[in-house]
Amino acid sequence: MAPIAVVFVVLYVIPMSQSLYYSFTDFNGYVSNPKFVGFDNYTELFKDPSMLSALGYTIFYAVATTILVTVAAIPLALTLNRKFFGRNLVRSAFFFPAVPSVAILGLVWGFILNPLGSGVLNSIIHSLTGLGPIPWLSNSTLAQLSTVAVTIWAQTGWHAVLYLAYLQAIPADYYEVSKIDGAGSWQSFRYITLPLLVPAMAVSQLLLMTNGLKVYDLPFTLTRGGPGFSTRTLTQSLIEDGIAQSRVGAASALAVLFLLVVGLVVLGQMAITNALQRKYS
Repeated sequence: MAPIAVVFVVLYVIPMSQSLYYSFTDFNGYVSNPKFVGFDNYTELFKDPSMLSALGYTIFYAVATTILVTVAAIPLALTLNRKFFGRNLVRSAFFFPAVPSVAILGLVWGFILNPLGSGVLNSIIHSLTGLGPIPWLSNSTLAQLSTVAVTIWAQTGWHAVLYLAYLQAIPADYYEVSKIDGAGSWQSFRYITLPLLVPAMAVSQLLLMTNGLKVYDLPFTLTRGGPGFSTRTLTQSLIEDGIAQSRVGAASALAVLFLLVVGLVVLGQMAITNALQRKYS
């Protein structure tokens, strides 16, 4: 355990301790003796409208993508688990969006969702319906929904493959016995498949929620955090308002609060998962 403990201390404990210390100072990254300012950095965070907007959008993004990807990935996994011609090719096609860099996907979808008439999607809509350009990325609400939609498109296939691995581990005898007892497709799913997918759901939703809370690359490459602050994330605020402007103390305060929020979310998810596992065990 010693090598693991050393890595944990060097890469996690020491940086976290430094961030906690700097969050109570006016450290700007250069001075050797920063001034202690108490909780001033924390109170300033809740007075900054851009920070509050980033907090609201980040929570919305994380919750929306977690729920919608789960709702889409489980039926997709059930479909991909069936036998049909070209099944492996279809599985690869759905998994492919998880292969390229998320930043590259953001740039590609930025071209597709360009709010001008020259945007790919707007060009298609205009040719089919004659409608004018739709402000996919220049309207606050549409921009937020667009980032969520692109994330669902990019991550559903990967999480469906995760569920597929758990589906293939379920013994076929369970379904044969339930069929003999007269259970229908919905009953088999409700009382066999879904309970046995609880561990997979725990892993999938934990990854979705934590990645959603610390997301940066996709919204940034797609909208640059705009219009205004509507798609600005906490991570973007930490980088641009804190580190880039030499406000390391404020950035550290945001990082500490961010860590606490993620920790509470993870503990909540673990509690719900354990309750579900006890219920179905």
